Amino acid sequence: MPNVIITLEADISTDDIYPGRYMATVLPTETPQYCFANRTDLNEKLKSGAFPKGSVIVADQNFGCGSSREQAASALKGYDLTIVARSMSRIFLQNAINLGLNVVLCPGIEAEEGHELAFEAGKVTNVTTGRTFETVRLPEARQAIIDAGGLIPYTRKRLLQTAR
Repeated sequence: MPNVIITLEADISTDDIYPGRYMATVLPTETPQYCFANRTDLNEKLKSGAFPKGSVIVADQNFGCGSSREQAASALKGYDLTIVARSMSRIFLQNAINLGLNVVLCPGIEAEEGHELAFEAGKVTNVTTGRTFETVRLPEARQAIIDAGGLIPYTRKRLLQTAR
């Protein structure tokens, strides 16, 4: 069951997730090394593989605000993290969907570092506290893009289906 690796406050900017000094790095294979580079403890744990794939970051409102840099979503995707936030900035959310980053909008989420979360359709359960929270469902087409692993795999799959 996925564990919460950190809880973050409101208004986490893309510069916090992926500092601007690394903007010249755009390859998805290279961006993860700079994920939360200014939070050195978290960055080192991510790079060392201390967190298993599917681990969860829980954030307050307006996660991913500040800029349109796609590297923020790419860096998080590189570690196969799931982001559960009370709300996300519009551009970050679209970048996350396009790259196939697992995102969950959960306005009432309450969790702490180390808590276990369970995901079901329309809800997140904090297994540690026993509380369940409703999620905001993404439109079907947007969820299909995430489920496919991003816009490119989604489009490839659709093209192959229509070519048959």
